[in-house]
Amino acid sequence: MADRKLWFVWGGIFTSSNWQELEAGTEECHGPFHDLETAERTWREEMRRRVDTAQHRLFVIEAPRPGG
Repeated sequence: MADRKLWFVWGGIFTSSNWQELEAGTEECHGPFHDLETAERTWREEMRRRVDTAQHRLFVIEAPRPGG
C-alpha cells in the first residue's frame, strides 16, 4: 500500500527564541511533498539560503493525506 502521508516545510522568522510566534509577513510553506527525502532536501536548501538570519527557522511537518 502506498504511503498515505504528505510533508510540508513550514516556518519563517520568529519574534523570539521560544519559537512560538512568527513575525507578520515572514511565513513560508513549501510543499506538499510525497516523500520525506524531498521535504528534507528542500528544508536544507532553504535553510542554507537564510543561514545569517538567527531567528529564521523552518520545520518539516508530516500530515496525513486527505481521505487517507
